[in-house]
Amino acid sequence: MEKTKITVANTVNADTKKVWNYWNQPDHITKWNFASPDWHCPKASNDLRVGGKLSSRMEAKDGSFGFDFNVIYDEVEPQKKISYTMEDGRKATTTFEDLGDKTKVTTSFDAESENSVEMQRDGWQAIIDNFKKYTENN
Repeated sequence: MEKTKITVANTVNADTKKVWNYWNQPDHITKWNFASPDWHCPKASNDLRVGGKLSSRMEAKDGSFGFDFNVIYDEVEPQKKISYTMEDGRKATTTFEDLGDKTKVTTSFDAESENSVEMQRDGWQAIIDNFKKYTENN
């Protein structure tokens, strides 16, 4: 059975070096890696290399729900591309397209079967939009 792929993207008004650093450094990840203002990312670690692990904790600020997001990197091409496998076997790829003083960030990922495609797309898009806002304002 072929997996459904979902793609989200946004163009960030910052150069690729800054975008790459803000996307990958744990002290930045904790400031943007959530889909809505009532959630947060209290901790993150990132071993950015093939075979390395990204781990982040996402939870509701009121403590009512939370989960760990863990991936293993399959491909790391600095300032250009990251591919990884999630714990449930789904794959994702994020590309960083250098547009001079802007960078287009695009993530394509395998959909999961628990939530609707629309809900997943909206959630991941909200995170990438949050990343854009954080990166442009810091």
